[in-house]
Amino acid sequence: MAKQNMIKLLYEMMKNSKRSDREIAKIIGVSQPTITRMRQRLEKTGYIRDYTVIPNLEKLGYEIAAFTFMTIANSNAKSENTNKWIESNPKIVFSASGDGINGKNSIMVSIHKDFTDYSKFMSELRSKLSENIRNIDGFLVPLRGDIPKHFSFKYLQPML
Repeated sequence: MAKQNMIKLLYEMMKNSKRSDREIAKIIGVSQPTITRMRQRLEKTGYIRDYTVIPNLEKLGYEIAAFTFMTIANSNAKSENTNKWIESNPKIVFSASGDGINGKNSIMVSIHKDFTDYSKFMSELRSKLSENIRNIDGFLVPLRGDIPKHFSFKYLQPML
């Protein structure tokens, strides 16, 4: 029961982490001090990685989200400099190895002011990964206009 309540707490926090422990306690049906302890345990055990907001990127002046799919010859052999570049590049919001269509084994998600900014980013990416890249495909998402469902974790449902 305690683990189920911790999972419920985590999902309630994903819906809106600004709510007070007292408010969440009422929803879950436990006391406010219990919620505070469970929240601290979730943080300590790594279930909660970070507290952040998901901004409206268009209002911040960004026009493009880019999903870049790559085939990297040896994804385990990325150079230390390449990893440092990825970690320090503020345009990259996610990067990981995986398995995908047509043998792609790496994905990168980046955010850009406009197409010129994206083009410069891709040139820099190609120069940083040139020794390992075999193939690159991109999918550009315009951040203006009709987006039926914006990115958020609030839609996830507990897997109990």
